[in-house]
Amino acid sequence: MYFGIPKENHPGENRVATVPATVTSLCKAGHVVMVEQGAGEKSGFSDAAYAMAGASVVERQEVFRQADILFVVRGGGNNHDESYEKDVALLKKGAFVIGLTEPYAPHPIYESYARAHARVYALELIPRISRAQSMDVLSSMSNLSGYKAALIASDTLPKLMPMLMTSAGTIAPAHAFVLGVGVAGLQAIATLRRLGAVTSAYDVRPAVKDQVHSLGARFIEMKLDTDDSEGSGGYAKELGEDFYRKQRELLSDVLKDSDIVITTAAVPGRKSPVLVTEEMVSLMPWGSVIVDLTAEHGGNCELSQFGKTIMAHGVTIIAPANIVSTVPRNASLLYARNIENFVKNLFDSAGNLAVDRGDEIIDATLVVADGIIRKDTLRISSGAKEGIA
Repeated sequence: MYFGIPKENHPGENRVATVPATVTSLCKAGHVVMVEQGAGEKSGFSDAAYAMAGASVVERQEVFRQADILFVVRGGGNNHDESYEKDVALLKKGAFVIGLTEPYAPHPIYESYARAHARVYALELIPRISRAQSMDVLSSMSNLSGYKAALIASDTLPKLMPMLMTSAGTIAPAHAFVLGVGVAGLQAIATLRRLGAVTSAYDVRPAVKDQVHSLGARFIEMKLDTDDSEGSGGYAKELGEDFYRKQRELLSDVLKDSDIVITTAAVPGRKSPVLVTEEMVSLMPWGSVIVDLTAEHGGNCELSQFGKTIMAHGVTIIAPANIVSTVPRNASLLYARNIENFVKNLFDSAGNLAVDRGDEIIDATLVVADGIIRKDTLRISSGAKEGIA
């Protein structure tokens, strides 16, 4: 089969969907791999490296026209490259598109896929089951996000992280607080601890308490009803505004002593809950830093401005856009491994394409097939529901 890897043209996107090592693996399996010229240059992978791995380095239109299976990083509403819909129109009928597509809201791109009779797999929807762990792109990217958030906070803070005992006196350690203990939160905790900060964390899911303690951090207990706080796949559920109001009142006491706050509390497909208000920010020490990893979906901090760094009440509030693209080489390596493992699920032991629509992973991720948008939430027009010729 023909695999295609286009260059990502979304502003600020430095990742590439496949790396030379993955190309070698696909070629050994008897496939043909086409990589767009310059696809990996922002991640440190040259055209020559792809060619040595066995790929054909070609122009963009050829990638879209020839590919039976297309690997992308941004393949949906998360792609702000205006020319992408024209690229989709070039796809051959029945082509597979695999990548991150932000499958939570309607967008014209899904109708474009339906018109092209493409099969689109949204990697955000991979179920959190043991068999799918090696395909879990969100966990891979969240791990990097948590690490970078801790480094950014440390670099911005106008004081040192660890305690230092010197002849001139003792320097007290920084105090860090992590809101949300998913994959990103756990990595942020681990990194902050390694940097020497006194670290605490909070999550609405009491089950993560032991994980926080295992990293040497303190879990903040709050007298709130959290019995129904965990949704499917271990993700936190969206809770009512009354709950969040009480939660903010209790969090204020923690924030007033925090030099660093990293927020990671997100609910898939929903607006991020506001956990840190402007009033709470005003209580924080001068020079403290907030890194909001959820700003793209509204933000956990009321003052966050997506993609910007601002100052308010003496506090630096950082809301990075696409933080994983600041480490594109590592991010691309992990993404490529995840997507390669997903693709293996589409083939049988003999290497033949054998898509089992009844498979839990396939069924969960397939958002467009046979001219039909399968997810109601992604449709703009009724035509997409009936099927687009």
